Amino acid sequence: MSNNKSTDDYIESPSKPFAIASIIFGFLGLIAAFTLSVEKIHLLIDKDATLSCDINPFISCGSVMKTAQASLFGFPNSFIGLMAFTAPIFVGFAILAGARFKRWFWRLYLVGLTMGLVFVTWLFIQSTFVIHVLCPYCMRAWIALIPLFWRTFIWAAAEGVVDVPVKTVGFFVRAQDNVWAFTLGTEFLAVLIIVAAFWDKWFLLFT
Repeated sequence: MSNNKSTDDYIESPSKPFAIASIIFGFLGLIAAFTLSVEKIHLLIDKDATLSCDINPFISCGSVMKTAQASLFGFPNSFIGLMAFTAPIFVGFAILAGARFKRWFWRLYLVGLTMGLVFVTWLFIQSTFVIHVLCPYCMRAWIALIPLFWRTFIWAAAEGVVDVPVKTVGFFVRAQDNVWAFTLGTEFLAVLIIVAAFWDKWFLLFT
């Protein structure tokens, strides 16, 4: 463990599977953000345009893009994704190349992922319970961010990058081999919430 190291120490890099997962999910999120940005441009050119993800009244990117929540900071949220999802791709390739980062870098990276998770959770709540419309490409970005967060947080807790109760360190060390369970558990909970929230609308998929 590295709990006793100073904040200026370099941290031993995560495993190769960690790096590969960062690259894969980073690209998945980046593609989703890029697609959303392109569709947003189409909508700006023609406000009545039918987008590739407009399936029905409750599964539609276009309907979500027209809401205030889709441009929370005065510009499309997807533009944030274009910048944010490059970070895990960079980190993954850097690890594969043998790079080592200092503790402050990993903490800053984890803060970024945590802020991203909070943001997509807010968007999930808005989309599900306020707007009442699901955006397929948005959900792809959410799906990409969840495993990025869990894999990084559990590794950081196990390696002492972030402070956790001493009694829980062993749990996080063992949990590194079962990150998929945390990811699937979170995404399964999201699916259950969506199914329940749109229970009376699923028949539209077959009409």
